[in-house]
Amino acid sequence: MTYKKKLFTPVAMALLVSSMVSFNPVYAESPSMDDLKATMKKQLDLMKPELKDKVQGLSPDTKMLIMSILAMHNRYSDKATLRQVMLEVLQDYQGIVMGIMTDSSEMAADSARRLANHRIPMGGLLPYMGMENITDERLALLESFNDAVEGNAIKLAKAADADDMTQAASLLAPITSGCVACHETFRNKPLGASDLLK
Repeated sequence: MTYKKKLFTPVAMALLVSSMVSFNPVYAESPSMDDLKATMKKQLDLMKPELKDKVQGLSPDTKMLIMSILAMHNRYSDKATLRQVMLEVLQDYQGIVMGIMTDSSEMAADSARRLANHRIPMGGLLPYMGMENITDERLALLESFNDAVEGNAIKLAKAADADDMTQAASLLAPITSGCVACHETFRNKPLGASDLLK
């Protein structure tokens, strides 16, 4: 997979986050910028010092990218690990497939929206990625993976809402490809475990 780096100024990223917060199609109540900052602080407080230092050393662009991804979610867990969240995502993915296979547009759309607004695990995503991946270059890849998975899940939900199940089905492959590419890049060993949380 090729990656073309996008350069965002902090101001441009702030505008991006603001627009995502204001017009998020996944759910009605979007988090405010203060909510996002509080969420990031809570996640940082759960991290071991070596991870916390590395995260705080990321560029402003990378921090804004992480906040823009968080802005697409309103479901956070104080208990679930990333592995548990990924099992929920798999269940939602299977719901999409069942909805498409049985021509149930509502099932497909609801499952796709849940997938796009998946739960954020305890401590956020970063503790489960491994220290070697907490760099500006590696985390920049999250944007394309997020677009492939969550972005296409939102498109799939809209297609299902319009009863265009052919279009909905065509979006399964890019969602799957995005999942696999993200797993290949960031999956920690052993699966779902992290030694970077207190």
